[in-house]
Amino acid sequence: MSENKPVRRRRADADRSRTAILAAAVVLLDEQPDASLERIAEAAHVTRQTVYAHFTSRDVLLNAVLDVLTQETLEAIDALELNEGPALDKLLRLINLSWRTFEQHPLLLHVPQTAGPDDRHDPVTERFARLIRRGQRAGEITRELPADWLVTAVIALGHAAGESTAAGQLSTRTANKTLNTTITRLLAPTAR
Repeated sequence: MSENKPVRRRRADADRSRTAILAAAVVLLDEQPDASLERIAEAAHVTRQTVYAHFTSRDVLLNAVLDVLTQETLEAIDALELNEGPALDKLLRLINLSWRTFEQHPLLLHVPQTAGPDDRHDPVTERFARLIRRGQRAGEITRELPADWLVTAVIALGHAAGESTAAGQLSTRTANKTLNTTITRLLAPTAR
């Protein structure tokens, strides 16, 4: 039994170090998207070797940070109770929550786009799809366009707004307002 205590203690220390590194990386990368691993180690109060023991490269650390932020965002999205209330209203709330996340974590606007699909987007895309399909069934969202197309369009518009914000063309507030207006017009059923 006593042999397990040092192992558990080392594991607990490693878990604390990893948590400290991730927390420091989130804060520092939000302030300085190009912060070095050495600077992140200083902010986490660990050695650079400790950072490398947990994250073999800056890209690995960045992906871990994105995983943390994705999980936090999904928890906040699920707290919106997307299955209740008007679908379009919930979709706009989801978009507003996304923009609050961008404001809170500017790092997200500076992450280079990957060449291929990013699995982190799948749960958010699935929630958009559920909302749009629910809205179409209820007549709140246009049925003239396929749900999958509307999901793609909403996500593409969100990326375009994010790129405009990152390029300094729009403030986050203006981008959010413009995105809400555009999406509302895109999804609204046509009057006959």
